[in-house]
Amino acid sequence: MADARTYPTRPFLAVSAAILRDGQVLLVRRARLPADGLFSLPGGAVEVGETLTEALKREVREETSLEIEPVALAGYREVVGRDADDKVERHFVILPFAARWVSGEPLLNEELSEWRWVNPDEIAGLPTTPGLAAIVATALERLREAAELQVREVKACG
Repeated sequence: MADARTYPTRPFLAVSAAILRDGQVLLVRRARLPADGLFSLPGGAVEVGETLTEALKREVREETSLEIEPVALAGYREVVGRDADDKVERHFVILPFAARWVSGEPLLNEELSEWRWVNPDEIAGLPTTPGLAAIVATALERLREAAELQVREVKACG
């Protein structure tokens, strides 16, 4: 199924969220190519005029109905897909964020077929997009760092 992101003239910028709730991370299973059937993080393309965190909150809300609090950037991923003739069919630069769940329960849109709150150590046993376990590990570290900083700030103030 061709779309505006197929055979691009430039890379597309996208965001994703490793959302933590009660020690678990939300994974979603994609229902469309190119990642059909694979678990990944909710997210999508940044639109013109949006900040990264605005795009992240919008994409998570559109895909899952959840409200989140973005905390920190958790690295980057580049996805370059080529066709049989070695022509670039897709090109994304994805910025994954560590995020905290704020409210809501997952309610999926047509791009997704399943959702799961999982313990991070369960990710290795699932069919995922490349590098997902490493992204989640980095996101969890960013969330720990943010929590430690918050504790230090509270102690310094009182």
